Amino acid sequence: MKNFHMNTALLASLVILSFVAVGFAIGQEIFWLAGVLFFLGFALMSVGLRRKRKHQQQTS
Repeated sequence: MKNFHMNTALLASLVILSFVAVGFAIGQEIFWLAGVLFFLGFALMSVGLRRKRKHQQQTS
């Protein structure tokens, strides 16, 4: 548990929540909102991957 990063966990939760919201928006037939949330999820995911890559480069 000493390697637990709260910011990373929060970012991952936001990505998951974004994709869950895409499913909800599709179910409600609000397709423009589904598209926005879909791109938001990928944008948040790319931020997380960049942070992970930066962290791995610093530790090695």
